[in-house]
Parts: sequence; C-alpha cells; structure tokens
Amino acid sequence: MSASSSEHRKSDNSFLFSMEQPIPSYLVALAVGDLVSAQVGPRTRVWTEPGLLQAAKQEYDGVIEEFLATAEKLFGPYLWGRYDVLFMPPSFPFGGMENPCLTFVTPCLLAGDRSLADVIVHEICHSWFGNLVTNATWGDFWLNEGFTMYAQRRVLKEIHGEAYTSLEAATGRVLLRQHMDNTGEDHPLNKLRVKIEPGVDPDDTYNETPYEKGFCFVSYLAHLAGGQSRFDAFLRAYVEKFKFRSIIAEDALEFYLDYFPELKKKGAHKTEGLEFEKWLNVPGWPPYLPDLSPGQSLMEPAEHLAQLWAAEHLDMGAISQVDIHPWKTYQIVYLLEKILERSPLPGGNIEKMVEKYPHIIKSSNAELRLRWAQMVAKNQYQPGYAHVRDFLSCQGKQKYTLPVYRALQGGSEETRALATEIFSATSKQLHVNVRNYVKKIIV
Repeated sequence: MSASSSEHRKSDNSFLFSMEQPIPSYLVALAVGDLVSAQVGPRTRVWTEPGLLQAAKQEYDGVIEEFLATAEKLFGPYLWGRYDVLFMPPSFPFGGMENPCLTFVTPCLLAGDRSLADVIVHEICHSWFGNLVTNATWGDFWLNEGFTMYAQRRVLKEIHGEAYTSLEAATGRVLLRQHMDNTGEDHPLNKLRVKIEPGVDPDDTYNETPYEKGFCFVSYLAHLAGGQSRFDAFLRAYVEKFKFRSIIAEDALEFYLDYFPELKKKGAHKTEGLEFEKWLNVPGWPPYLPDLSPGQSLMEPAEHLAQLWAAEHLDMGAISQVDIHPWKTYQIVYLLEKILERSPLPGGNIEKMVEKYPHIIKSSNAELRLRWAQMVAKNQYQPGYAHVRDFLSCQGKQKYTLPVYRALQGGSEETRALATEIFSATSKQLHVNVRNYVKKIIV
C-alpha cells in the first residue's frame, strides 16, 4: 500500500498498513498479488512478481538513493520515509504513478542496461510537487506536472549536466509539438487551466500540455526570478509554505509574486503577451520557451547524422565517421526523431540503417523500440513488421502504444491492415482507456 509502514499478521493472514501523513484520496493505492521485494538502497525496495525481481534489482540497485539525495538538496527533506517502487504488469498504461512511499511503474523501465533508470526521477520529484503540494482540482493538473517536469530536469542537470538535460527537454518539446499538431493548437485542452465540463473526458486532459507547456511556464517563472539559486530558494519556500495542502494556480502565483516583491511591483505578471492570465487560460504553443542551446553540442551531431541518412545517395563513409555507440538514450532518441521527421527515407536507406545499427534495432530500451516501430511504419519496412507486432504485444503503455498506431494508420493500406490485425489480437490485454483511444485511431 502507499503507506509508510506495514505489518503482516500471520494469525489471520491480514496485512495492516498505517500512513502518518495526510494525502489526497487519489494517492491512496493498494497492490494485491504474488509480490516479492529486494532492498536496493537505505530507504528503497523494489517490489515485483517473482519472475521480475532479479531484473529489477539489477537495474536499480544503488541507483535511487542518488536521485533522492539530489532532490532533497534542491527541494528540502524527503518527508515520506520509504521510497519503494512496484513494477506493474505490462498492461499498466502509464510510465509511473507517484503513490507516496510506493511508486507504481511500468516494467518498460527494465531495459537491462540501466539506460532508462533515470526515468524514475520524475516520480521521485512528485514526492515534493504533487504529493506534498497538490493541485486542488484537475483543472490545475499543470501544477503537479509542470512543476515536476521542471524539478525532474533540475535534478538531472545536477547529475548529468546541462547539455544532456537540455537535450532531454528538447525531446519533450518535440512531443508537445506532435501533440498540438494532432489536436490543433487551439483545442481547449491545450490550455494550462482546463475546464472539465460535461462532455469532457478527464482522461483526455492527460496529455503533453500540462507536462511540457507547464514546464515552459515554470521555466518562465525561473527566468523572471533572475538566477538559478534564487529560483531554487523559491521552490524550497513554496514546498515549505504549502506542504500537505491542496492549492489552486492563484495560490502558487500569488506566493511567487509575494516572494519576489520587485517582480510584483514592476508588474512582471502582466507583461504583454506573457501575462500569467494568458499562460493559464489561452490555448496554444507556449509564449516562452526555455533556452535549450546548451544541448546543441549533443543535438548537432544527431541532426547532421539524420541529414546523412535522409540523403538520396548515402555517404556511408561520412556516416561511419560518427560513432554513436557512446551516446546515451536521449541523444539516440533525438537522432531517431530527426530521421522520423525526414521519413519516408529514399529507397534502400532503411535497410542500410538496419545493417549499421543492430544495437539500436535489437535494443531492449523501450524509448528506442518505440521510435524504431514508428520508423518501420512510416517507411513501410516490411521486415520490421514483426518488431512492431512484438512491441505492441509486450506492453500497453499509452504513450508508447498510441503513437505506433497513429504511424500505422497514417501509412498505407498494408500498415492499416497490420494495425487492425495487431489490435484484434491484443485489445483484451490493454487497459480499457488505451483500448478506447486505439479504436478512435484505427476506425
């Protein structure tokens, strides 16, 4: 259970839990099953079904404590005692759910080489932004997710440096662009403050806008504050002020202006085109984008390589000069995104890519498997259809499943038939929300 302590009473085989801290009702969570655990840090255990325990222990042993300690240094003490992680069945539709003391996560994080280990930083940061300071209504969901995206990238900047963190943020910006292109920028759910009225499915508010547009707004607040250390201090004060409380956007923004009275005095919240009110209530692309130029040292080689792969006549000599084996996950993701933007590729290019990068094509990393599945669909690369089928059969995460079905549906009659065939075989194992979204895509 998402609780700070537990006891197994063997006399009647009862499990008793206690939670000393106040939490919102949506964070009360129980997991029932054949579960085993292993210690991976001084305050962390991984919980899985028996067959996954060794993989989970290997992936996270000694890893999580660094993330927790870095977040504490930035945002204040971790007040929940335990930070345990439960690996859910493959049908779990989300990357993670930040239940206090026991984060639920997708088994897709078990890449086998720790290449996705730091994805858990997002859920850790919810311990401050979401669990400790909570949005009072789902119309202000961005308060949870925008602050958490900022906090996640702040932690990763401490651990991996500014260049890699900017690169990861750039991939998030690509996802926001794709989402707004799919829905239309003016869609009412592309506001930070959404109105959940009759006829609006609250599940539809779970999209890139509260995450990535929310991140841009919090980054704008940091920019106005004039210095990283000043905004870090504000975040600690914000958490201390509102801990164990549910708040609305006005509470957060009024506290921000009170904390920085010089900004309030000069009317920074009313700057034309960047009014706080506009951020909250106008749909569309963020009016301010944080500077991601520190990532250029990693982005430029990826963009150059993508251009080489999209050329009518491949220059394999130039391609071979770029050694991508040392690249981390999000640099390869960025490369694949840039190749996807240029797809379908000229004839024969994708076959050469398969020969050149077997370590990508055969990777267990779900972020890479997703992009390769999209590339197979977009290029109608028949030898890759088995990969698409395997990927859609082995997991049901919404943010992985829907983009692949969109790519299949946007292709040829052949790829649309493949989408229908795979969905027919796998629909019963999908979460009902994911199943319904796929139905809308492939009708």
